[in-house]
Amino acid sequence: MSAQIEKIALFIDGANLYATAKSLGFDIDYKRLLREFQSRGYLLRAFYYTAVIEDQEYSSIRPLIDWLDYNGYSVVTKATKEFVDQTGRRKVKGNMDIELAVDAMELAGSIDHMVLFSGDGDFRSLVEAVQRRGVRVTVISTITTQPPMVADELRRQADVFTDIVELQSKIGRDPTERPARDPRQGHTPQFLQRDTRQRAGAGAEIEDDDFED
Repeated sequence: MSAQIEKIALFIDGANLYATAKSLGFDIDYKRLLREFQSRGYLLRAFYYTAVIEDQEYSSIRPLIDWLDYNGYSVVTKATKEFVDQTGRRKVKGNMDIELAVDAMELAGSIDHMVLFSGDGDFRSLVEAVQRRGVRVTVISTITTQPPMVADELRRQADVFTDIVELQSKIGRDPTERPARDPRQGHTPQFLQRDTRQRAGAGAEIEDDDFED
């Protein structure tokens, strides 16, 4: 099948992508990211996964989620779980691996190419399973940081590994772009000038890298 008519699906591990871009010093422009992959074939679906802390009076991730929902992304969220560890420290746990894996396996029969924005080595088995269904898999992360943001076993399993540095000029935020006010419009609103993540609150420690401050 030619690249022009290839059926593509994006699976974005939101926290992992944020941490990767932050480590490289640039911000993701999700409008440009969507446009880039729409130009590569038929983009069947673009999933974005993130956990949210629901009991906060204000959540800085909520405007981003709302904008993504209005502008071509399928947003998958779930509430975080709070617990106290053995040292008495409050931690917030929010892992979206299962949700991403289930969606990928369900969609595998309908796509030719899976693009995974994550460096999490836990996804190696998922990538292998999707490949057995005849789907080509590209993993997007980076090896330019120390240590690399992508697990070696995930990078080796992928059919193609793309360092996100190579995509920065295509999916990075343009600092000269003027933001729009209404999240329902097709322009990048002010909150997308930085892919902000919500905070767990004073004294809390986040597990699984689902939130980065």
